[in-house]
Amino acid sequence: MSELGRRMELLSRVALYPVISGPEFSAGRGYLDVMGKVLDGGAKMVQLRAKGETDREVVRLAEAARELTSRFGALLIVDDRVDIALAVGADGVHLGQEDMPLAKARMLGPELILGASSHSLEEALGAQEEGASYVNIGPIYPTATKGGLPRFLGPEAIEQIAPSLEIPFTVMGGIKLSNLEEVLRCGARHVALVTAVTAAPDPARAVREFEERIVAWTSPHLRG
Repeated sequence: MSELGRRMELLSRVALYPVISGPEFSAGRGYLDVMGKVLDGGAKMVQLRAKGETDREVVRLAEAARELTSRFGALLIVDDRVDIALAVGADGVHLGQEDMPLAKARMLGPELILGASSHSLEEALGAQEEGASYVNIGPIYPTATKGGLPRFLGPEAIEQIAPSLEIPFTVMGGIKLSNLEEVLRCGARHVALVTAVTAAPDPARAVREFEERIVAWTSPHLRG
């Protein structure tokens, strides 16, 4: 199995995908402090989203994050920066609509997981065609972590977009325990979260609660 194949096999078993976005979204706690807590809670895939930091600081954080995730056997995805993901040996990179084109990213990192943000069926299908490993559908609900987007999509977008995809997809944006069942009912299986985990009083416990609910919902013997 190729390295990318191994990474995608691990991704297929991921229920919860915490995105670590800095102190302003983490009740004042630092990136690595929160990442350590979510990994301790059982997360097997995390994204480092260090927007606004200098390149040197992002490299420092990514190197430390790689050490942490390796210790826990978890996948590390770096937001936006293909160069930094490759430099620190991360498992993948997540690209937005304004970031490096997926085809160019694949040329640079043939074994990287390439995630792509999508806000419509057209964008999701475009990312799939360009070689994304997974697409993120969102924001599902209103969220303060994704400024500049004109609207939220609503959980029905999952039902509209997912059947046309041949690659895995994650969902994100304003998802909490109170509306988790709604997105699962619409077909979500890999749920990405920021503040519902990172700003929680106990991030490790929050990870366990979300994981338990997702696994319970998606386990065939429990769904009948």
